[in-house]
Amino acid sequence: AMIEVLAKLGRGPVFLAGEVLECVITFTNPLSASSTSASSEMLAWASAQIHCQFHASENRVALPPSDGSKHDVQAENETVFVPNRVHCLRLSYYTACSLGKLQKCSRCVEKRWGLCDSYCETLPIDGPPSFRGQSVKYVYKLTIGCQRVNSPIKLLRVPFRVLVLHGLKDYQFPQDEAVAPSNPFLEEEEGLKKDSRLADLATELLMVATSRRSLHLYNISNTRGKVGTFCIFKTVYKIGEDVIGTFNFSEGDIPCLQFSVSLQTEESIQEEFQRRRGQPVSFSTHARHQEACLHTAQSSFSLPIPLSSTPGFTTNIVSLKWRLHFEFVTSGESAGTCFVRGSQSEAVTWTGVEQMEVDTFSWDLPIKVLPTNPILASYVSQFSSTNSITI
Repeated sequence: AMIEVLAKLGRGPVFLAGEVLECVITFTNPLSASSTSASSEMLAWASAQIHCQFHASENRVALPPSDGSKHDVQAENETVFVPNRVHCLRLSYYTACSLGKLQKCSRCVEKRWGLCDSYCETLPIDGPPSFRGQSVKYVYKLTIGCQRVNSPIKLLRVPFRVLVLHGLKDYQFPQDEAVAPSNPFLEEEEGLKKDSRLADLATELLMVATSRRSLHLYNISNTRGKVGTFCIFKTVYKIGEDVIGTFNFSEGDIPCLQFSVSLQTEESIQEEFQRRRGQPVSFSTHARHQEACLHTAQSSFSLPIPLSSTPGFTTNIVSLKWRLHFEFVTSGESAGTCFVRGSQSEAVTWTGVEQMEVDTFSWDLPIKVLPTNPILASYVSQFSSTNSITI
């Protein structure tokens, strides 16, 4: 005797803050070899709730004292979900549904008859994004609790990812639906219409913000003189895009032997939550390009921003920023090459110098990284759109 609980996120496991999360929950009574048409199972109760859990590193983050009166949201013997200890972000929503008997009959083999319900909830537009950093983590999941009569409570956890785009919160949808874009061939509920317009608005805002191009030129120099110039056409990107830049060393006074460019995130804890005053920030490298460039007049690089990475954001506890980190190795003396004549009078063999004095220096260029269309991010998500459990 058992009941199979299947939860499916129809559009995928990635959402924008402010969108409506819809999960179809199906309860079925799988057939067994000894089952009969009169067989049935009783579902005592079922409920669903969205949680955003916050985890912090005790070595890096100093949180306020916890309230010992609160209980854990994951208690296995509770039929009501409660806020999670001190780290709960108070973004939990409770919805309970009353479900009846799951009938089994001979036709269940083909049609798998059972109970089906849809859980819909709007994700808070001012909440944090999903993030797994070195100091803190923000984790979203839909928890479905259910119990079969005379059986223990089971919890089905459906993880999903949330992207946050600033600017959506202040947008006012048109009051006159007659002037709003619509598809006359589709009948949509009001909530779904607003959700669709929200996704379209986000796509439009992202396109406007990331399509602006203007030439940015930077002189690369150290204490001894000019090394070259660096050119980049924009500093605002979406996750999934490539950061492209070019170097020109032809006009430099100091030869550049080698350079590297790293695409990095900078995770910093707000001062009031730092475990130690002035503690260093945490850096993570997402892509890197390194090249030897002696006697190279021009060069370029292309660094992809992973779709699985977190766009820049700021909360009251942590902030995440993006940057390009450059490292240059330059010659400390005139960069010539030694050549040795061969045995034949007209033959010349070129060899590199065995030793050379070098100087190294680094440079950081801040960039801005925004989210992308959540449907595109769903293609590379590590989360599954369908999760199941047997009770």
